[in-house]
Amino acid sequence: MANVLIIGAGGVGRVVAHKCAMNSDVFTSIMLASRTKAKCDRIAAEIQEMHGVTIQTAQVDADVVAETAALIRSFNPVLVINVALPYQDLPIMDACLEAGVHYMDTANYEPKDVAKFEYSWQWAYKERFEQAGLMALLGCGFDPGATQVFTAYANKHYFDRMDYLDIVDCNAGNHGKAFATNFNPEINIREITQPGRYWENGEWVEIQAMSIHKPIDYPGIGPRESYVLYHEELESLVKNFPTLKRARFWMTFGQAYLTHLEVLQNVGMTRIDPIKFQGMDVVPLEFLKAVLPAPDSLGENYTGQTSIGCQIKGVKNGEEQTYFIWNNCDHAETYREVRGQAVSYTTGVPAMIGAKLMLTGVWMKPGVWNCEELDPDPFIEQMNKQGLPVQERINVTLPHEYPTY
Repeated sequence: MANVLIIGAGGVGRVVAHKCAMNSDVFTSIMLASRTKAKCDRIAAEIQEMHGVTIQTAQVDADVVAETAALIRSFNPVLVINVALPYQDLPIMDACLEAGVHYMDTANYEPKDVAKFEYSWQWAYKERFEQAGLMALLGCGFDPGATQVFTAYANKHYFDRMDYLDIVDCNAGNHGKAFATNFNPEINIREITQPGRYWENGEWVEIQAMSIHKPIDYPGIGPRESYVLYHEELESLVKNFPTLKRARFWMTFGQAYLTHLEVLQNVGMTRIDPIKFQGMDVVPLEFLKAVLPAPDSLGENYTGQTSIGCQIKGVKNGEEQTYFIWNNCDHAETYREVRGQAVSYTTGVPAMIGAKLMLTGVWMKPGVWNCEELDPDPFIEQMNKQGLPVQERINVTLPHEYPTY
């Protein structure tokens, strides 16, 4: 049906490429491009061996708009799936506009020199994409992405008014490493070391990083200590669902992980400003990334599950109602299917689903959009078909405190 160009050959890029190849009725021609072509070639060989599908590979520096636009023109895709670094979102969006193709990503733009997560830079492209007759789909991973679809699905089917939203994210897996991050270490560590934020009564409340926490019971896993972080989908969800009185994001961390992280912070290894070392500028966090295990190397011996979902309280037909929608994903199963661990899988599969819905015209309209602004039903249907089965419970007791209605 369509050519698609995937930019980024890390753990998520591997999953996206595998899943696109497994849906070859829609993705009729696939190119995987990265700064390091050898990584793309290894993934292409896996896909050929496992699925019998041939994909093309290419080298590209996604920071350079002209280079990316030239690659787009030479391959002539309908859509670019950006699973590179968040720093590269804007250059890739510029290249898509220059070459006249649709765009999607899994994480919002952030400047390299400031740990700041904000949609304003990408939302500013809305008119340019509309005028070009092109679509840009932002943040179509799991969180962000599927969590926004979950919220839209709840709003459509279960609530007249949503008041309280808690996104809960647990990784109960074990990769056997003393310390490793499940996705790009730069992005992961920047995300969790910045101050936390949540939405309450029409404004953002900022807290010290990791200062609000409690055990939350995750289906099939049990209670795990969970911490309030700021996560990018909150920004668009409170904009698009203005009845929300409070919206928070919770993520689990084990004590060993937190201890390692504290030590690394204390000795300056999580800094993002350059320091002089033997006459060269070195960014400590970039050096740390180089010595940590690569996230795409963790899959083979990973055991356990992830559990990610949305817990919502609101009103339906004049009565209070609670709703919990979630997915559990098994690390070992995802490795057998696509040679990737579940954190990469839960990001890469929704990216493929969003791309599929765009290419088949189900989710296709010019402009810049977040996932919750589109019909959630076909996305949920695809999750159930593509390896991320959705579960739900209505009117259960949720592990949160709410003001009296």
